[in-house]
Amino acid sequence: MKGISILIDRAQGRELAAMMVDGKLVDLLVDPVASDSPQPDAIYRAVVDRPIKGMHGAIVKLGNGQQGFLKDAKGLAPGASILVQVATFAEGSKAQPVTQRLLFKSRYLILTPGAPGINVARSIRDDDERVRLLEISHAIWPESADNMGLIVRSACVGVSDDEISDDLTRMLDIATNVLADTSGPAELLLDAPSAGYRAWRDWAPSEPHDIIDQDGCFDDHGVWDAIEQFKSPLAGLTGGAYMYVEPTHALVSVDVNTGPDFSPAAALKANIAAVRELPRQLLLRGLGGQIIVDFAPLAKKDRRQIEQVVKSAFKKDAIDTTLVGWTPLGHLELLRKRSRQPLDMRS
Repeated sequence: MKGISILIDRAQGRELAAMMVDGKLVDLLVDPVASDSPQPDAIYRAVVDRPIKGMHGAIVKLGNGQQGFLKDAKGLAPGASILVQVATFAEGSKAQPVTQRLLFKSRYLILTPGAPGINVARSIRDDDERVRLLEISHAIWPESADNMGLIVRSACVGVSDDEISDDLTRMLDIATNVLADTSGPAELLLDAPSAGYRAWRDWAPSEPHDIIDQDGCFDDHGVWDAIEQFKSPLAGLTGGAYMYVEPTHALVSVDVNTGPDFSPAAALKANIAAVRELPRQLLLRGLGGQIIVDFAPLAKKDRRQIEQVVKSAFKKDAIDTTLVGWTPLGHLELLRKRSRQPLDMRS
C-alpha cells in the first residue's frame, strides 16, 4: 500500500485509528476503556482537596473517586472549585497531572482562555497565506471573546473562509459552555476526544491518500500484525543491528547492539539507525518520561553527530522530547512527555 493511509477500526467496544505510510505503521491511537484513568485533553470541574507541602501543588478531586495533581496551586484553598485539564498520563498509581491552562483544540484552531491574542502557526511560511489567515481570524473573532486567544493551525492552509469560520463558531460554543460551568461538585465537563477525532484533528497535515473507516480494515491492511511487533522489546534495525526498548518503573531503557557486524564502522551505523527509529518506537509503544539510551561502543568524537541525528529525528515527532545530555557513563538521556498510554495498557 503506497502513500499515506488512515484506517479506522473497532475492537472490544473501542475505536482505533492507525496511520500507515507506504504500508508501514507510523502512528496508532486507541480509545480508552471506561475503567482507565482520566485522559489527556479532558476538562474537569475540580475541587481542591489538600496541598502538597514542599511542592507548591495540591491534590484535587475530579469526581468518581478520581484525583489529579495540580503543580501550581498557589492561593487555592481546600474546597475551592476550579477548572482543570488533564495534561499527561500519570506514572503508575500517582494522581493524574492537571493544569489550569485550558486549551480547546480542533483541526484548524486552538482557543486559549486567559491568553488573549491571535497568532498563526510558525510552520506556515508563505507570507500571503499568513496574511490571509490573519485577516480571516480578525474578521470572524467576536469582541465578546476578549479574554481568550486564538492560534491558527497549519491545517488551515488552503482552507476556505467559511470552513474556518464554522470551526471557530463550534469551538467557541464548546469553550463558552465549559468556562461558564465553574461552580459545583467535581465533575467531568468535556471528555477526551475519541481516537477517530484525534486522527482527524492531529493528522490533518499528513494529507492521506486513503481514509478507510470500516470494521476489519486493520486485518485487511496488516495493522494488527504490525502492532504485535511492538509488544516485544526487540526492534530490528538495518544491517542486522537491533535494539531493546524496555520500560521500567523509573525510566525507559534503550540498548543498541550491532548484531553480526563487528567492523569498525558498524557501531556508529547501528547507533544512527537506532536514533532514527527511536521516535517511532516510543510513539507506538506509548512510552515517555526519562529515556536512557545505551549505545553500541561510541567514541566521544561521534557524540556531536549523534546529537544532530537525535534533533533531526525528533523534530517531526508529535510529542515533546528534550535532549537532556550525556551521563558520566556515556549514555544519552532524553525526557519525553507522557501523552500516550503504554501499548500493553492499550491492547
